[in-house]
Amino acid sequence: QVQLVESGGGLAQAGGSLRLSCAASGRTFSIYSMGWFRQAPGKEREFVAAIAWSGSRTVYADSVKGRFTISRDSAKNTLYLQMNSLKPEDTAVYYCAADQHGLATLLRGIDYWGQGTQVTVSS
Repeated sequence: QVQLVESGGGLAQAGGSLRLSCAASGRTFSIYSMGWFRQAPGKEREFVAAIAWSGSRTVYADSVKGRFTISRDSAKNTLYLQMNSLKPEDTAVYYCAADQHGLATLLRGIDYWGQGTQVTVSS
């Protein structure tokens, strides 16, 4: 089992920045990649960004490309999401995810989820 705990959400103004963190524990050696997803009220959960745990590859949703940066510290087993130039449409609950077999871009491939952290961007 892998446990994921997010932190760093909160309230920001449009144009501002926030950094999310996700601490992984348990059988972390089994993780192939990690990612971030988000879910706004009344909408489906959607992919935001993913990174291979080796750091060799990153993928972003078009809606956040150039504004968000995903990274990881393998020594600390921690995943990050630096969010800059925030927009009101970025408001959502952000979930950390771990995939044991491929790049964490698809909901159906996710093996573990965090509990989520709220991000609210005011205009």
